Amino acid sequence: MDQQIKWGIIGIGKIAEKFAYDLSFAANCKLEAVASNSLERAQDFAIRHKADHAYGCYEDLFKSEVDVVYIATPHTLHESCTQLCLEHGVAVLCEKPFAMNEKEVTNMVNLAREKKIFLMEAMWTRFLPSTLKMMELLAADTIGKIKTIHADFGFVAPFLPERRTLNPKLGGGAFLDIGIYPAFLSLLTLGYPSKIEALSIFGPTGVDETTSFIYQYDNEATAVLNCSFGAETNTEAFIYGTEGSIHLHSRFHESKKLTLNITGQEPQDFSFERETFGYNYEIEEVNKCLRNGQMESELMPLAMSLKLIHLLDKTREAARIVY
Repeated sequence: MDQQIKWGIIGIGKIAEKFAYDLSFAANCKLEAVASNSLERAQDFAIRHKADHAYGCYEDLFKSEVDVVYIATPHTLHESCTQLCLEHGVAVLCEKPFAMNEKEVTNMVNLAREKKIFLMEAMWTRFLPSTLKMMELLAADTIGKIKTIHADFGFVAPFLPERRTLNPKLGGGAFLDIGIYPAFLSLLTLGYPSKIEALSIFGPTGVDETTSFIYQYDNEATAVLNCSFGAETNTEAFIYGTEGSIHLHSRFHESKKLTLNITGQEPQDFSFERETFGYNYEIEEVNKCLRNGQMESELMPLAMSLKLIHLLDKTREAARIVY
């Protein structure tokens, strides 16, 4: 029988709620302990999700025996919480963005490699069946050579300036929070761009409310991308090639359906229904890596996270987004 993987969670907001729910769908693993800066909230969370232990201090989490910790704190705490886990010899799955900038991510990666402990960015999109199917179709050259990608992600964020979404002290803003998804899609499918252009509209708290960005790839292809906290967008992605296109239906970063359009042929739909929010696929990946003694995921290696944060930094620089 496979080794049971004992999980811990640091930070218990909305994403952690979904993650903990999906953890129950993954094979032979359990939620062992949770930690928050509020003991009462941690205890309530533990009861709802059947965790054995709850703590009101992040460091106290290591009083419990955990194999891996999922970090779901605000962006600004990702580096310090990851380092805390690694210093205790515990593997880490850290929410995206991996950290606030390339310097912080490099520190995290170097420490994990030095200590030979598993570390992965929680880019859950990478492990979804729809993404795997998209990559399979592209690898088979089904739509020919990619010429352009269009992707957007937008919703109306309530004006709560003290919350993470709009708070610059917590790494708020549309680009780091949701713009990372179209940026990652372009990086995954086209690689690192040769040219970056970006523009932002800034809200009253100083964070970017809307950011539009264009990547160019050696005069061969473009990616036209957008994110917004000010408007509800279709949140779809289209990958256009010389022989056809792939449509990732809304919401594209967690899509349950994609459509393959080949020039001159009837469209072909692929459906990927699930009972979960979709986090169970990355959970299974981490469990597999730990059981195999891997230090990194082959699907989401640390080199990819380093490229992604470099791309995010350069796009923020072009858009004049500063933290």
